[in-house]
Amino acid sequence: MLNRLEMLRIFCTAATLGSFKEAATRLGISPQAVTRAVQELERLQGELLFHRNTRQVQLSEFGAALAERARSAVEQIDTVFEHEENDAEEVAGLVRLTAPAALSRTVILPALTAVARRYPKIAIDLRLDDAVADVVNEKIDIGVRIGLPRDNRFVVRKVARTQLFVVATPECIVQHGEPVSFDDLHRLPTTAMYDRSTGRAWPWMFADGQRVYPEGARFMCNDAEAELSAVLAGLAYGQVPDFLAREHMAAGRLVAVMREAEATPWDIYIYRPQRGPLARRFRIVYDALGDALAQLPV
Repeated sequence: MLNRLEMLRIFCTAATLGSFKEAATRLGISPQAVTRAVQELERLQGELLFHRNTRQVQLSEFGAALAERARSAVEQIDTVFEHEENDAEEVAGLVRLTAPAALSRTVILPALTAVARRYPKIAIDLRLDDAVADVVNEKIDIGVRIGLPRDNRFVVRKVARTQLFVVATPECIVQHGEPVSFDDLHRLPTTAMYDRSTGRAWPWMFADGQRVYPEGARFMCNDAEAELSAVLAGLAYGQVPDFLAREHMAAGRLVAVMREAEATPWDIYIYRPQRGPLARRFRIVYDALGDALAQLPV
């Protein structure tokens, strides 16, 4: 979730521009992210901030008063960050991270690239792996996981959620037929992702905790983007996370099936094994990743 400063910053931009869409463009985020930030701020304030319809948004009386107060507060805090930018050269050192490979292209690498450009003396050591890392032996400073890390010694923050879709190309569906039941999955060509810790394929997850191991694996790998490429090529059905599938579904390249059996969305967490005060380089990377992951569509 967004922190309160970021909510105020988004709100002030929308109030100034009089448009959620223009605010999103200015801030480099989605219009949905602007809407969510405003709605959360309205919930916290207990007041309507904008009168909105399908064509325009207009500040409410309470919203106008809040915007006037908030702009001053945000400007004051921005002066603090201006100082940080001036001493960016002084933030130095190595940060070791682990994250699922599936999130690397869409979220992890863009966020880390932005950090590296702003803080040229921060060195990044990134381990991309869908298996759970041994954070102690590998000396990991920050981790990202889909599903709650089980070590209760970690400092954990939930930042996003992801849905799993069973998808195929329209051509694949025409050629092989559409699955309606779990039994249908066993007779259809499917993809499979290896679990490195067991040597077996990961199960496909469905509602009420049901797990299915499709028997017709035509393409097997240990990389989510490679699996997606096989599905997009029309080779088979696959179960793919929404942050990889949504753009292809929206464009009609992939079609989701068995929608009524979809599992509850999985939570995405960022965590760190170190409790207590953080070195500044760790805090910078931790916050940058958390903010980037929070922008994933729900």
